[in-house]
Amino acid sequence: MSLAAKPSLHAVESPHSQPRELSRSETYFLYVESVLRRLPFGVIDRVADALWNAYRGNRTLYVFGNGGSAALASHCACDLGKGTVVNGNRRFRVISLTDNVPLMTAWANDACYDDIFAEQLGAFISKDDIALAISGSGNSPNVLKGLRSAREAGAFTIGLTGFQGGQMKALCDLCVIIPSENMQVIEDLHVSVSHAIFSAIRTRMCASVEKHSEADKA
Repeated sequence: MSLAAKPSLHAVESPHSQPRELSRSETYFLYVESVLRRLPFGVIDRVADALWNAYRGNRTLYVFGNGGSAALASHCACDLGKGTVVNGNRRFRVISLTDNVPLMTAWANDACYDDIFAEQLGAFISKDDIALAISGSGNSPNVLKGLRSAREAGAFTIGLTGFQGGQMKALCDLCVIIPSENMQVIEDLHVSVSHAIFSAIRTRMCASVEKHSEADKA
């Protein structure tokens, strides 16, 4: 889905030069910056807390989405699964439901594309696990069905979306909504939010490993 806004060129003034027109790329990134300043930082921190508590409880995180969101699901699982390994600490249990293409296409072909995430979750997700659903619009049918499946299993549900949150908002215990109606900007900041959460988790892991190392030396 592409809802890129038409770039508009605005004049900017410099104290030592004539006003100039902003380039299309500058206009885009200035808009990204304006949205960045309005992110729901408190909710993002709560998501990081929820993932940290899941790690401490040895629960599993399941991540899923379509298109660019599917790519981010894989990216997020890679960051949390590999990037949080610190000096032999216990691993973060995370699975991207977008990585098994044969299984996804089997469910899509033999059942319905709307089932590709719900059916995978039905086989694995347990109470107090976390389902992290990514959808720019918040209205992708297979993502919504996956969230419902997770809720039925007693899992904690988290959404990463844009616009006004779509139908996803009502299905999530926590929902990070990028305050924009430009899909490309929403996807840009979804990656940034994912990296912010990863960085928070890794920082806590490093501190935990250091604390235990000092205790062992005492």
